[in-house]
Amino acid sequence: MEATYMKRKKDGRIHIKSGNKGDGVIRWTLMILTLLTVVSFLFFNYAGLDLGSAITETAYNLKVMFLEPTLNHFDFGEAIYQVGITLGLAFLATIIGAVIAFFLSLMAATNLAPLWVSRMVRVFVAIIRAVPTVLWVLIFAIAAGLGSEAAVLGMLFHSIAYLVKAFSEAFEEVDKGIFEALQSTGANWWHIVKSGVVPSTFTYLLSWTFLRFEINFGVAVAMGAAAGAGGIGFELFMASSFYFDMREVGFITYAIFIIAFLLEIISTRLKKRYFPATSD
Repeated sequence: MEATYMKRKKDGRIHIKSGNKGDGVIRWTLMILTLLTVVSFLFFNYAGLDLGSAITETAYNLKVMFLEPTLNHFDFGEAIYQVGITLGLAFLATIIGAVIAFFLSLMAATNLAPLWVSRMVRVFVAIIRAVPTVLWVLIFAIAAGLGSEAAVLGMLFHSIAYLVKAFSEAFEEVDKGIFEALQSTGANWWHIVKSGVVPSTFTYLLSWTFLRFEINFGVAVAMGAAAGAGGIGFELFMASSFYFDMREVGFITYAIFIIAFLLEIISTRLKKRYFPATSD
């Protein structure tokens, strides 16, 4: 935020000097991050490091991985099936999370719930959101055992916390005139939500839900191996850590990239359809 400073000179005139406090904050932040980066490099263990050999081997692995992709341990049909499992895990966590988040966000919005209720819900979801999704998945992997259940529960927890924040902020942006108009007709709280809040924010809810689905797809890939949930992530783990098959790693990476690209296209089209003013 720009600040203005005034200083009275000897002749009685006032000299106005403008400055920006944010510049100082940014400058100090960059200096601290640079210092931490240098310190981190100093603590690296460089024993036995052959930089030339490392660069050569890495370049060769990347060439094999991305220029010679192929499947050796399962066929193309199985690959599609495993991608479907990953998409299913992400979809399940997103849909259930969106439904639960919708009702919680009604209690988190300050214009729809008492202040003490709103604060309780916001603190609760903030605590959940502060814990990374991966950690939630590992917690449920220990509590419920390895499998798709742990992956879905872990993604579900973080999805709820993420969407409650997004949904409640959308609800709070609803025009007060809508509330006043419905209240003047004798509408109760639920009728206001159903006839005023939801129609006004539906496109925002849809956009945030699909964005969370994109995030959950990436998490489901990573959790396929970590939580034993299966899917294309588990096949990627096997190809890279068990078979050491760089060509298969490359093929799976391309498959994941294509799915992510398709999801991005769908997301862009949704934004152009429902948010034409903000999609440029």
